[in-house]
Amino acid sequence: MTQETFTIPGSAERVPVHTAEEFNRRIDDDIIARVHFLATRPDKIDERLSELDREWDVERSLEANASALAFAGIVLGVTGRRRWLALPALVSAFLFQHAVQGWCPPLPLLRRLGFRTTQEIERERYALKAVRGDFDEVLALVGPPEERARKALEAAERPH
Repeated sequence: MTQETFTIPGSAERVPVHTAEEFNRRIDDDIIARVHFLATRPDKIDERLSELDREWDVERSLEANASALAFAGIVLGVTGRRRWLALPALVSAFLFQHAVQGWCPPLPLLRRLGFRTTQEIERERYALKAVRGDFDEVLALVGPPEERARKALEAAERPH
């Protein structure tokens, strides 16, 4: 008899592991298509990087929705029927489940709507920065590791 172990996915893979492969693929294909398109339109890269700065990731969306529903349930429970207090309890349980497992009931809908993880957003951001040439001087640098590390950090922190 084999013993199965329960593992909790790491933060980076929690959401994709619990997302249908079709939606993961669609999100990935969209990233690839945008980067390829913008490689031919480098004048539009700064604009896209600004959009990425404003994009809400799936975690932020879940947190905002959960807090709004919990607050509404508390207000309705205090001012109306007490059974509304079940709503914040349920939402809190779902949010905890998401924190631990990376899945909760609204997640499939949000992923279908195109909400991405922070890692997916950052993948697009750094691909665009590479296309724009932000890392060229780091790649060309020959010297002590400390200097290469300093240049790499400078390139990574450059604003759009």
